[in-house]
Amino acid sequence: MAFSQGTRINTNIAAMNAYNALNDINRELGVHQLRLATGKKINSVADDPSGYTIAKKLQARSRGLAQAINNVGDAKNVLSIAEGGLQKINDLLVSIKEQVTRAVNGGLSEDELQAIATQINDYLAEVDDIVKQTKFNGMQLLRGAGGGDWVAGRDFQVGSDNGDTLTVKFDITVDSTLVKSGAVATSDLVTSFITTVDNAIKTVTQQLQYVGSLINRLDVKEANLIVSMTNTDAAASRIFDADIAKEQVEVAKLMILQQTATAQLAQANAAPQGVLALFR
Repeated sequence: MAFSQGTRINTNIAAMNAYNALNDINRELGVHQLRLATGKKINSVADDPSGYTIAKKLQARSRGLAQAINNVGDAKNVLSIAEGGLQKINDLLVSIKEQVTRAVNGGLSEDELQAIATQINDYLAEVDDIVKQTKFNGMQLLRGAGGGDWVAGRDFQVGSDNGDTLTVKFDITVDSTLVKSGAVATSDLVTSFITTVDNAIKTVTQQLQYVGSLINRLDVKEANLIVSMTNTDAAASRIFDADIAKEQVEVAKLMILQQTATAQLAQANAAPQGVLALFR
């Protein structure tokens, strides 16, 4: 920094130094006031090029994690709908077993057996209705190989990176054909028919187990994603967001320096007038 000798008036070095210092203070004050106004430490890439790049990547990851959480929610909704349908089907099959067991009774007449067969057929019709009506977004979940929309499986992106997917598949048929293709007749109501119904219950129970297992996995994934997103947001915040208290301290300091620099610039501007004393 150059210093004035005090007796040269064409170039006021002291005033220029004070002016430059005041400009620096005003520029710095503007930066901190902008940070207070926006709440961001980085308001342009020039403020911190590497920090800006890192923070943007972290924000992109956080947005991906947020969407993955939504996807997990959708997957759980699909599975919950399927679970509801399967539980109702399972309840109906248990009722069918009860009726078949009742039918294997030598004391029943043909009319009573026919009534039982009719009730079983009604139950099976309801099973088919449940299969038909159990849908997500218009797609049938439980038809399995009989024309279901989820036979081949559908992927859900449950993370922010490539390959973070979970496949949901419903490839097992759980309609009335598990018990019998066609109507149940009184002649079908024999003890071996109980085994057929038991196998149907076993198939539906296995599907319920599959659904429950996936829901458990998704619960864990969802909790992990929420923690990851929070930590990622915290990391981005440390880079991007302004420390308001610290910025306020800087602003208070710079406002004082602004006043002192302005006063010194006024004094420096007035200093050359002292040369006039040499002519008295």
